[in-house]
Amino acid sequence: MQHFLLWMEATDFSTWLRESESIWAFPTILTVHTVSMGFLAGISATIDLRILGVAPRAPLLEMKRFLPVMWFSLCVSIVTGVTLVIAYPTKALTNPIFYLKLILIAIALMVVRMIGRRVLSDPPLDLTPAPRNVKGLAAISIVCWLLVIWAGRALPYTYGLLFATEGKP
Repeated sequence: MQHFLLWMEATDFSTWLRESESIWAFPTILTVHTVSMGFLAGISATIDLRILGVAPRAPLLEMKRFLPVMWFSLCVSIVTGVTLVIAYPTKALTNPIFYLKLILIAIALMVVRMIGRRVLSDPPLDLTPAPRNVKGLAAISIVCWLLVIWAGRALPYTYGLLFATEGKP
C-alpha cells in the first residue's frame, strides 16, 4: 500500500493539485465538491422532511423532478471526491473516517433509491401522511446525510499521516 501511496503522491497531477498557486486547483475542486454534496444531501433531506410531515400539502410526486439534479450532483461529487483523494491519497486512504463517510453515503443512496421507487412513484402517497416504514426510511436518510457531513468536516482534523513518506500507513 505504501508504494501505491508514494506513487500517487508523486504523480504530476497530485503534485499540481497540492502545490499549484492557481485558484483553479485544490480550492476550486473542494468548493465544487462541497456544493455538489450540498445539493445531494439537501435534495434528499427536502424529500425526507416532506415524508416526515413537513409541508404536507407539497405534492410528493413533484419532488421526483429533483432526482436527476441529485444524481447529477452525485456524479460531480464522485469526480471531485476522487480528485481530492488524488491530491492527498495517504491522508484520505489511511483515515478510518474516510471509509465511514463512504459507507454512510452508500447507505444513504440505497435509502434514496428505495424512497424513489416506493414512494415517489406511488400516487396514493402524494398528499397523505406516509406510512411508518416510509417515515423510518426518511429518518435513516437524514441521519446518514448528517453523519456524512460530520465525517466530511472531520476528515481534515482526524488523519494520522499526511504523506506516505511520514511513516508506514
